[in-house]
Amino acid sequence: MSFSKAQDLIRLAQIAAARRGGVSLEDICEEFGVSHRTAQRMTDALEETFGNVEAADGEDRKRRWRLINPGLSQLQLRHETAVEALDIAARTAESEGRLRHAKALNDLRDGLLARVPARARIEADAEAVLMAMGQVTRPGPKVSLQPTILDAIIEALRGPFRLRVRYNQDAASRILEPHGVLLGHRTYLAARDPTKKDEVRNFRIDLIHEAETLNESFALQEGFTIAEYAAQAFGVWQDPAQYGEVVWRFAPEAADRAAGFRFHPQQVLEPQTDGSLIVRFHAAGWLEMAWHLYQWGDKVEVMAPQALRDMVEGHRRSDFAAMP
Repeated sequence: MSFSKAQDLIRLAQIAAARRGGVSLEDICEEFGVSHRTAQRMTDALEETFGNVEAADGEDRKRRWRLINPGLSQLQLRHETAVEALDIAARTAESEGRLRHAKALNDLRDGLLARVPARARIEADAEAVLMAMGQVTRPGPKVSLQPTILDAIIEALRGPFRLRVRYNQDAASRILEPHGVLLGHRTYLAARDPTKKDEVRNFRIDLIHEAETLNESFALQEGFTIAEYAAQAFGVWQDPAQYGEVVWRFAPEAADRAAGFRFHPQQVLEPQTDGSLIVRFHAAGWLEMAWHLYQWGDKVEVMAPQALRDMVEGHRRSDFAAMP
């Protein structure tokens, strides 16, 4: 067995041990980027190498493999990699004002280092990598989020519990029913106001001045998921009146570049015979779309909706020296 295949086998054993329901052939194909036949060979190697592999068919008729009593302490990532990952995650959480999560990640990092030999070398190796990793500066609003506000929101989401807040310039407080948090150039609380329409709306967290978690549970909106809610908008602006199919056509010289973009989680890419590329998805937020489309100059054409086409048509420049 080659060294790279041995690494893949160890990684597969980790996944089979960590997932409660085990790992299927489809999971292996997606995780390792291999064919169905290669995935079958990997499960054969897993069964031949480890004596505690269990294979069982689920209700969906898919076979899954898992390790019983795997002894994960013998199947660990390189400690340098784990320390780097925890450091990066902690720095991201701290930059977003999630101090509770940052502290928890740093505690995990310190606990990991306390259990391994050669701590000084591992810390030095990880620090060298982190120092070499820069962050691209992107223009945008930088708002200050109060840790106490975020803590109250997190506690409310765990319940879920209602949240009493004082929002924006309101003198009186209001009661919200939190459904999730949207992280982006601004951070929003997706919540329902039970005194108004039975719909989830966005509330800017930087405009929440007071927040208190109440000992009052509530039922989440039926069928709601934060992923599907976020996908209704191109950016963060939610407007049911604008929601619909969006169709963009990228010129042949921009097609390869556009194909590397993830404009929307449910986008569909349609290469054309003339070398152009059509991108389709369903979302709202025409203004945020227009902001993005401007960067492409005349290399993109809005085919639908007509209202968005009208917004950008007079602003498609041909003199940009580069594409996004």
